[in-house]
Amino acid sequence: MHAELKQPSITQHENDIASQVIASCVHCGFCLPTCPTYQISGDELDSPRGRIYLIKSALENNEYSSKSLKHLDQCLTCRSCETTCPSGVKYGKLLEVGRNFIEPKRSILQTLYRFAVRKVLSTPLIFKPVGYFFRHSKIISKPIKPEKVKSTVLLLGGCVQPTLAPNINHSIKNILAKLDVRVLDDRQSDCCGALDQHLAAPKDALSKVKRNIDKWTLELESNAEAIISSASGCGVMVKDYPSLFEESDPYFEKAKRVSSKTQDIAEYLANQDLSGLQLSELNVSYHEPCTLQHGQKLGGLVESILSQFGYLNTPIKDSHICCGSAGAYSIFETEIANKLMINKLENLNASQPEMIVTSNIGCLMHLQKGSSIPVKHWVELLDA
Repeated sequence: MHAELKQPSITQHENDIASQVIASCVHCGFCLPTCPTYQISGDELDSPRGRIYLIKSALENNEYSSKSLKHLDQCLTCRSCETTCPSGVKYGKLLEVGRNFIEPKRSILQTLYRFAVRKVLSTPLIFKPVGYFFRHSKIISKPIKPEKVKSTVLLLGGCVQPTLAPNINHSIKNILAKLDVRVLDDRQSDCCGALDQHLAAPKDALSKVKRNIDKWTLELESNAEAIISSASGCGVMVKDYPSLFEESDPYFEKAKRVSSKTQDIAEYLANQDLSGLQLSELNVSYHEPCTLQHGQKLGGLVESILSQFGYLNTPIKDSHICCGSAGAYSIFETEIANKLMINKLENLNASQPEMIVTSNIGCLMHLQKGSSIPVKHWVELLDA
């Protein structure tokens, strides 16, 4: 798709990203049937191809309105289209450029609401007392310490996870302790920046990203051999850090190092001897988050680990389709989010599981709202 971008208000880096992504789209339409919002609305402007047209038109100085912004808002950023696209279109990168550019069309009321949500969710001092009333679960086992330390890792706690479901990080520490791995805790206030990045607040996101890079680089130089993420949404953000900088930026190489050392907990455990862990039999359905299968390209990894322990994972219909959580999406686009949640739970419950497990706190909280059976992080199964 040819583009002649004429926008002096975006940076050269953003211009290069937009030009490259737009040029790589060949109009094939393979993305349409894999797009959750297009499946619901049937409107091509609610598909990746349609949104690329909207962004291209705006960046070429054509007229655009708040309706364009609404179509971009309704995108889940699930990146299912990227997995499907035969041309390798990096749609998610273009979407961020387009959202940032069209953001001024947003009403003042909407802007203030989105600002408030960002600050509440990413500020522990505010979120802890609020989130306590929405707590999903508490710690249910005793802490374990390594008998001998063979290696050290840095665990990213997450903004909301320690408050809403503290047993997740607790379980990871216990599992790693059994593997003689020492865990360094990241501060809850060290937000990865994903929330700001996806809600068109790139300056706030970049400030957090640089702070994290500086801090985590020191950890990698002194103690940690790896950075572990248990929330796949945070993991894909950190792995994407290098794309936020031009190659000439001093932070680019540091971002590459942090990204290369970051692993989802499933990646890390896949390379460990887990034979010493004992689990009870349980019939579970696994929901694979978009950020794991489409963002980090780790589809099937968790199932392969669970299968080692005898968990029989029945194939889930439409497993590539988003559950509707998508970070803060379920807060702002409740109608679409709830439709997707209902569809996802119907497919997950088809095998009549005793429990649903997933890899991301957002998916966990969203699915639990509509589920009568427990929804947990899959690592909690390993801390029996």
